[in-house]
Amino acid sequence: MLSPNTEAQINSVGCITNLAADEENKLAIARSGALIPLVRLGRSRDLRVQRNATGALLNMTHQAELREKLVAAGAVAVLVDLLHAKDEDTLYYAITALSNIAVDSDGRDALWSAQAKLVTELLQIMQVHKIKVQAQVALTLRNLASDARFQRAIVQSNGLDALLPLLQSSYTALVVAAAACLRNLSIHADNEDPIICAGLLPELMDLVPQADQPELQCHAIATIRNLAANNGSDKQAFIDAGLFDRFRMALESTDAQPQVLCELAAAFSVFALNDQLWRPVVELGMCHLLVRLLRCGHTDTEYNACLAIGSLAGKGHPEAAEELMRLWPRGLREGLARALTLPEYASSNVRPAVLWVLMALLNSRRAAVCKVLRADSQMLDAIESIGVSHVPSLSTSTSASWSLLPSFFATKGKSDEMATSPVIADCKTDVDDDGICGFAPEAQRMRSLAAQI
Repeated sequence: MLSPNTEAQINSVGCITNLAADEENKLAIARSGALIPLVRLGRSRDLRVQRNATGALLNMTHQAELREKLVAAGAVAVLVDLLHAKDEDTLYYAITALSNIAVDSDGRDALWSAQAKLVTELLQIMQVHKIKVQAQVALTLRNLASDARFQRAIVQSNGLDALLPLLQSSYTALVVAAAACLRNLSIHADNEDPIICAGLLPELMDLVPQADQPELQCHAIATIRNLAANNGSDKQAFIDAGLFDRFRMALESTDAQPQVLCELAAAFSVFALNDQLWRPVVELGMCHLLVRLLRCGHTDTEYNACLAIGSLAGKGHPEAAEELMRLWPRGLREGLARALTLPEYASSNVRPAVLWVLMALLNSRRAAVCKVLRADSQMLDAIESIGVSHVPSLSTSTSASWSLLPSFFATKGKSDEMATSPVIADCKTDVDDDGICGFAPEAQRMRSLAAQI
């Protein structure tokens, strides 16, 4: 690689590219001092040398440790300059390498120093190049949008106008990539109005029922959930775009995948909190679909369904309590009882969420609710049994403890990041806990409430 001979450069860099395709070789290549020559050859005037060097840099970006070394070796500036490459392969390698560097927060910090040029170039490329390149640009923007700074910068650079045609494309790969990017952009509260004004909401709604594309469904549902999480803005546009019709279609589909049902339940946990959206959930008969999710056998989905039902119960409005009581003998009671009595739920997130639902129902002070619960000795015995024991607290990486559930609801989904494959993030938050969570006081309080009213 250090030879002035072009043919020697082509062949030596080609060897490095092939060797770097094997994970076991990557660290040895870095230790050999090859990174700085590779970065330098990325600026070669010979297109063949440039292509091979960029391919080698790409192969080296699949390990976090090596991404740090590449950034330190000056690879970011070279890769950004390669966005002007005339060779399609070189351009694709450079974009993908930038996407992988954007997985890490330190990498995004380095990329932020070139953000004005980087974002502008990527958006221009996305509008004129082949489908493969367009899709990779969208995924690169998605990874950049794991950072709040890039979330705003992409939107302020008219990124939404560039994403809209991709979302309308007949090529599934383009639609998935655009939806994944929007999912991260939607996390920033200041992007809600621009996304809606850009006409993206109806397009997202149309993706929700597409049961043959579960990844696409998940991205669309999560994006809508994130947009709906701002309780202070007008949500009439969501209703006008067919929010509940599309979500009903997705929920009623016999082909719905578990990950899609989980996203749907998480979205309803947000809708149930919103002052404009909770009432249609009740009035349009969506609660029975939540009850169905409560008994689906997938704990994450059941957990999110509990959050939605608990939020509706906690509204304190008669129509919400009456609808839940109507569904009590039609599956709601069974779903809640399963989580309280079956041993497989002893350490799951669902059980404390069920306790919260019951507390919300009792706190509604509806005579019919208290009468039903007071007469349900099996339910009360199960609560008391939980109360005299200790249940391991909820994992800090996946949920909040029961005592923190109300504050959990307003949390938006975490951003996605991707190196070689997409990582789907749920609506989660991290909390501190002390290792155990005792429910005895809550059980006593629930029995006391039921007895007093």
